[in-house]
Amino acid sequence: QVQLVESGGGLVQAGGSLRLSCAASGRTFSSYAMGWFRQAPGKEREFVSRISAAGRTTYYADSVKGRFTISRDNAKNTVYLQVNSLKPEDTAVYYCAADTIIDGPPYDNADKYDSWGQGTQVTVSS
Repeated sequence: QVQLVESGGGLVQAGGSLRLSCAASGRTFSSYAMGWFRQAPGKEREFVSRISAAGRTTYYADSVKGRFTISRDNAKNTVYLQVNSLKPEDTAVYYCAADTIIDGPPYDNADKYDSWGQGTQVTVSS
């Protein structure tokens, strides 16, 4: 079982940036892929990004491509999500998740991820 703790959320003006972090514990961090999802009020949880176990492969939702960057530091057991050029529609609770079973598609399916953090709120004002 993997334990995940997110941090770095906050209130930011449109066009601003934040760096979200997710600290993992409980299993060898470098052995599994990690993802970020988000959930806005009244909406379903949606895929944001994913990074492979070694950090060589990344995936992004079309809505965040070119603005968000996922990365990981396996020495620090931490995955990051750099969020730039924020828009009010990016307002949501952001969750990190671990896919410890099989590193393969479908990468955007929340059911594929078996451990979740508690979430960190990102609010973008216009």
